[in-house]
This record gives sequence, structure tokens and C-alpha cells, in this order.
Amino acid sequence: MQPPRQRSAFRIHTKTAKVVGDCKPVAALRERARALTALDERLRQTLPSPLREQVRLADLRDDRIVFLAPTPAWASRLRMSQGDLLAAAHNLGAKASSVVVKVAPLLPEPEEPVAAKPLPRAAADHLRKAAQSLSDHELKALFLSLASVAEDSSSPPESQ
Repeated sequence: MQPPRQRSAFRIHTKTAKVVGDCKPVAALRERARALTALDERLRQTLPSPLREQVRLADLRDDRIVFLAPTPAWASRLRMSQGDLLAAAHNLGAKASSVVVKVAPLLPEPEEPVAAKPLPRAAADHLRKAAQSLSDHELKALFLSLASVAEDSSSPPESQ
């Protein structure tokens, strides 16, 4: 008899996301987020270069366009461009009569994950020695497994 197949966590999360995404309120929220993102990109293109990188569209509600700026200085610069923003919004079909600018620090861009450094051979030797002194077989196996990872990462690639 074969052991039961394990379902990967990715597949489970994907199925759950599809079920949740099909829910009407979530689908509507997703669609609104996409529309706001598209409007944000288009409106910021009308702004001068240093300003466009500093501000973000937060909301379009009733007749107000709400932008976020990281500092009062950037907020002031954005307020001076509100006429251009309103004209661009009207050209894009948004019904807005005012621009509101709120000062709030923008979230930092996610950083690229740092590649893990290989475990030095000396560390592998210490792990093997520590494993020899352990009486717990499961822990001993874990130490030896970790030591083998160090050996695999520090060995030169095999030539063909």
C-alpha cells in the first residue's frame, strides 16, 4: 500500500485564495484596488518627476481625490499641482472637484532577500563533533543533516 500523498501548502493556499477571491465582497475590493492603482499611475504621470516618486493616491471618494505625501514639504508641492491633477482626473473620467493631501510616511519598498551564506567547513566539523556527544538520536540526525548541508555548499561543483 502506498503512503498517502501529501498536499503541498502552496496548492492549499492557492485553492483557498481562489475561493476567497470568488467571494463578491473580496472580488469587489480587489477590483477597486486595481482601479485605484491604475488611476494612481496615470495621475502621477502628470506630476513633475521628483514629486511623482514621493506621493501616492490613497483614495477617490465622492468628489475628493486623496493623496498621501511623506512630508509637509512634499504635501505643499502636491497642493500647488492640484489644478493639473483635477484636469487629469476629469480627462480620465473621474468625477472629482477637490484634492486632499495627507501627510503620512510611505511604506518602504520591499528589499531583495539576502542570499544565505554557505556554512563553513569548520562549522560542519563542530556540528559533527557535537552530534557524536548527543544521546538523542533525532537531535543527532538533525545535527548531522545540517553538517551535510555545509559540506554540500562548500564542495566545488562537479565537472562533467
